[in-house]
Amino acid sequence: MSTAPAGIPAERARRVRLVVLDVDGVLTDGGLYVGEDAEGRRVEFKRFDIQDGLGIKMLQWAALEVAVVSGRLSGATAQRARELGIAEVHQDARARKLPIVEELLQRRGLTWEALAVVGDDLADLPLLRRAGLAVAVKNAVPEVASVCHWTTPVPGGSGAVRAFARALLLARGDWDELVERYERDRSGQEELL
Repeated sequence: MSTAPAGIPAERARRVRLVVLDVDGVLTDGGLYVGEDAEGRRVEFKRFDIQDGLGIKMLQWAALEVAVVSGRLSGATAQRARELGIAEVHQDARARKLPIVEELLQRRGLTWEALAVVGDDLADLPLLRRAGLAVAVKNAVPEVASVCHWTTPVPGGSGAVRAFARALLLARGDWDELVERYERDRSGQEELL
């Protein structure tokens, strides 16, 4: 039987219905690989941690919606979100995330208490200050870390979202059952969502 890391109260975790993830510095290490192809077109690559992907899927299997809200426009972000079945992908080059998330909550009839946000930098502050569960990755800037309820044990791009997903699902009492279901699915005994 797994135990929840200290710091995520069960009552706060159980209120979460929507998880909003930043991308650069959270799902990635914040680095960009930028260049040009043979025709001179800009090419951008990002490195995503594979364990974060499974963490996101486990959140979805627990009936939590996951959205990506980024302050950069990136084809790599959109592609990774499609691979993970994330329908709500919002990229705003001006990093105005608050109106996007307010609209997401309104469409779902949710309050800020039902929202978990994982962030790392200043553009995430308006969301983190309002969220029912504010989470900083280990490499977050001090201003972000100071307003968060919980901090991941690893930096963004190194499994931070997976660590968050595990901690949240443990606090909700869902983790062990999801791991068992995942194992049965991989053994051909059960079909996950």
